[in-house]
Amino acid sequence: MSATQPGRLMSGEMAEQPAVLRRLLTEGAPRIRAVAARIAARGPRFVLLTGRGSSDHAALYAKYLIEILLGKPCGLTSMSTTTAYGATPDLTDCLVIAVSQSGGSPDLVASTTAARAAGAITLAVTNSADSALARSAEHHIDVLAGPERALPATKTYTAELLALYLLVEGLRGGDGVPAAAALPARAEAVLARQAEIRRLSARYRFAERMVLTSRGYGYPTAKEAALKLMETSYIPALAYSGADLLHGPLAMVDNVSPVIAIVAAGRGGEALRPVLDRLRDRGADLVVIGPRAEVAAASAGFALPTAGVPEEVQPILEIMPLQLLAYEVTLARGQDPDAPRALAKVTETR
Repeated sequence: MSATQPGRLMSGEMAEQPAVLRRLLTEGAPRIRAVAARIAARGPRFVLLTGRGSSDHAALYAKYLIEILLGKPCGLTSMSTTTAYGATPDLTDCLVIAVSQSGGSPDLVASTTAARAAGAITLAVTNSADSALARSAEHHIDVLAGPERALPATKTYTAELLALYLLVEGLRGGDGVPAAAALPARAEAVLARQAEIRRLSARYRFAERMVLTSRGYGYPTAKEAALKLMETSYIPALAYSGADLLHGPLAMVDNVSPVIAIVAAGRGGEALRPVLDRLRDRGADLVVIGPRAEVAAASAGFALPTAGVPEEVQPILEIMPLQLLAYEVTLARGQDPDAPRALAKVTETR
């Protein structure tokens, strides 16, 4: 691919994902276990997560992990309560995890600094060990994704997911490496099927809106995929939990509505099946990302190689065909996914 080819940066960084995952499983995992052990020794009672954009979706994924695997209450913070309103909550015995690719957004740094002053155990998860966010937290995890130059986050997002999974496994005294060991090879298999995604992208070249839905661990994937489509192709993309979709938004779905469902092989997928039935009843143009049997029952889709992969790490594979889809749809619409209008690599919110 030439240096001036549209999408060159995004394409290259998507292709790096198997290597990044391997690096985390070998070099990163021991460091993450050590951080997790230090935090677990402090016995946090509950957890708060902070992030923006793609990192907020990674934080949402961690929320599912923490509530399901650790059994601890967990929430996503509203940073403006600290940065705009000056609230001073008592965060004694609370673990506050700030997730950010760059670690450079002022509100993340300010809220983490305030949380530490309020008695929280603070952890920064970043792709920049020398960032202001990493310095502001008591503990730090480097996701080891290497420099990311494309504006749409791809390799840093999947690296955040894996790092957070390894962290949660470490907090409960386990080793997440065996359950995640197949991910690099499976990621290579997914990315090698780009031609399938290119064919699938043709149905969205002229789309005016899209709906994405999932349940459980797959819900953050739906939100991240919607963001990728909006920031690269400018298609308004709405992401809903399958349960929330039935509570009103289903009314906007008709026989010309493109819907992408992320169906996990596991309990999340089982919980989504009634939603898929309702979508079929409404004649939606339904595409499924998930197990082969679910794909066969839809209008079209992409079968994920998730056999033997635990449901809690499947989101690392689920997002990859959707990253490719955003890339291919953007090229088909004559735009450059490396240069979304009005965006900067580091977004400085306050």
